[in-house]
Amino acid sequence: MDTMDDDLYRDITGFAHDTPSWFQHLAEVWTELGLLLFGVLFIIAWWRARRGDPRALAVAVLAPLATAVAYVCSELLKSVIDEERPCRAVSGALKPLVECPAYGDWSFPSNHSTIAGAAAIGLALAWPRIAALTVPMAVLMAFSRVFVGVHYPHDVAVGLVLGAVLAFVVVRITTRPVARVGQAMRGSSTGIVKWFAGPGPALAPSPAADPAAYDSPTMTFRRHDSHRH
Repeated sequence: MDTMDDDLYRDITGFAHDTPSWFQHLAEVWTELGLLLFGVLFIIAWWRARRGDPRALAVAVLAPLATAVAYVCSELLKSVIDEERPCRAVSGALKPLVECPAYGDWSFPSNHSTIAGAAAIGLALAWPRIAALTVPMAVLMAFSRVFVGVHYPHDVAVGLVLGAVLAFVVVRITTRPVARVGQAMRGSSTGIVKWFAGPGPALAPSPAADPAAYDSPTMTFRRHDSHRH
């Protein structure tokens, strides 16, 4: 029995076949080109963060790592759910614009969409102004997977959300310890390590995190001086 998702898949692939050939080729290329563009943006975000504080560097480095984590989780879900590709399973659907993936390369969730969602949010956390570019890029990449005929709409929708949520959680949970590592790298005597971390400012110490700071002569002097004024 057909489902609403099957109908939507047929509608989108039918629309795809009605578009000009140049647009179809553009959609085919975009499914892979989008990944390359995200990779370039990761490098630019890291390069910019090298002059920021260690927290900024940590988020920029974590963005691609969180995307990799999201991809692995997507692959694990695929191996458990085993959903057949719509280009084989949906009756009455038009031939996909690209070759239908081999049997065993399951459909749910979409790896491309998961990577796109994670990359978009990871980059937005590292470089907030670029969210206006990365989020539409991710949505278009996800849509292109249905457009070319290799995924159901729910595959790409879940992939986008899965990637976005995992990237946000991974970055938020690990930023502080990675920032400490970045601070240590900036003080390293190894050239390549110091170059990677960049010349940015050191991480400002928190007095609450370093109780000994209150016992230093400088801190004692400052407190007494403040009382005089």
